[in-house]
Order: sequence, then C-alpha cells, then structure tokens
Amino acid sequence: MSANSDLIDLYSQKILGLAADIPHRGRLEGAQATVKKRAPLCGSTVTVDLDLDADGRIARFAQDVKACALGQASAALFGRNAIGRTRPEVEAARDALRAMLKEGGDPPGDPFDGYEVLAPARDYKNRHASIMLALEATAEAMAEAERAACA
Repeated sequence: MSANSDLIDLYSQKILGLAADIPHRGRLEGAQATVKKRAPLCGSTVTVDLDLDADGRIARFAQDVKACALGQASAALFGRNAIGRTRPEVEAARDALRAMLKEGGDPPGDPFDGYEVLAPARDYKNRHASIMLALEATAEAMAEAERAACA
C-alpha cells in the first residue's frame, strides 16, 4: 500500500465529517471541573468542562477542541454520548481506545461505538495522543469533580 493510499484511509470522509460536527463544543460557565490536556508531539489540545450529578454521572459537558482531524473525530465520537456517563464507563472507553491504537484491540463498545473508523491511525503513533485527549481529559475532570464533592 502506498503512503498516499494510507493517508487517504486515515483521513476518510467519515473522519472528516465527524471532525466537522463535534457535539458539546465550547465551554461551560461555573463548571465543577475543568481539565485541559495537550498532545506534546502535535500540540493538539482539548479542554473539558463538566458537572456531575449526585450519582456521579455527567450532567453538563462541554469540550473546546483544538486538534487535528483525528483528535476532532475522536472528540465527536465521545461527545455524542458523554452526558449521563459514569467515570468507570469513560475510563473503560479510554482504556479500550488506547488498546485499539497500541495493541490492535477492539474499539470501545456501546455507548461509545464508532471508534473503528480511527483504526487506520494505529500505524501513526504520533497521532495517538491527539486521539486520546477527549477521553483522558474527561476522565481526569470527573475525578477532579468527585474529589471536590467529597471535600
């Protein structure tokens, strides 16, 4: 397979479509927790603001995504179903996505399905951090909000 063909697979119309339609884009006023994560190799950033309800589920969620198309697509897939999720659900999706990229594992399942579109990125290790940002920032923000609620 040629390098051009690989790039075409990597930046498919599906990925570009996801990147153009990120749910919950923006910032939240008065959020319980805010976490900004940066991918050092490419400079992509995702800032997540969120509130948790009394059961520890995401009640309000916003993400400010300044990333490559792959990072944006990942944020779009995550954002579709972020509201109502628990930290164990977010962490399981994060861990599955990491395993998909680094070990050839299965993509995250329901409710975070659709990540198989990013499988061609396995061969582009310099893009993995950008793809992981939204899930990592959300898991960290949830832990921060839980700590604040217990304080």
